[in-house]
Amino acid sequence: MSHQALRQLRALHWLPATSPNLSPPLLNWLLEEDSMTRRFEQHCQKVTVELIRESFIGAEEMAQEAEFLPADDRFWLREIVLCGDGEPWLIGRTVVPESTLNGPELMLQNLGTRPLGRYLFASSTLSRDFIDPGQVDNLWGRRSRLRLSDKPLMLTELFLPASPLYRALEQG
Repeated sequence: MSHQALRQLRALHWLPATSPNLSPPLLNWLLEEDSMTRRFEQHCQKVTVELIRESFIGAEEMAQEAEFLPADDRFWLREIVLCGDGEPWLIGRTVVPESTLNGPELMLQNLGTRPLGRYLFASSTLSRDFIDPGQVDNLWGRRSRLRLSDKPLMLTELFLPASPLYRALEQG
């Protein structure tokens, strides 16, 4: 499942937030400024992380992230599944330039099964440059460039079919 979902994540096509395809309930999720982990916790007992891959990659392995990050020789890649009560709700892909990984940001390499949001949103130096909504097949996703101490990283997220986002759309 995760490999197919990672392919879909890389195939997301990006939409302006003003796109008529984006309803208010959908934008409410896709443009969430706070931690998605925290948002998911309102819909389940426990949020857990399944690690797919954590390693350094070269620039040639980057997807669309390259245009939003400084040129670097190596990038830290983290791909995970975020689960609500054991059910896969979101695939996340984080790409961090090696130049970002110094000082407290070295922690980004040691998250293991801790949600990224727990680390990012505990940081007083966190800022976000943009959020782009995206769609692939009938699934929704988003990408954003975040900065820790003004050092950039890219986060791309694909909401899987069991995600509470889709329940919100049915009710909305």
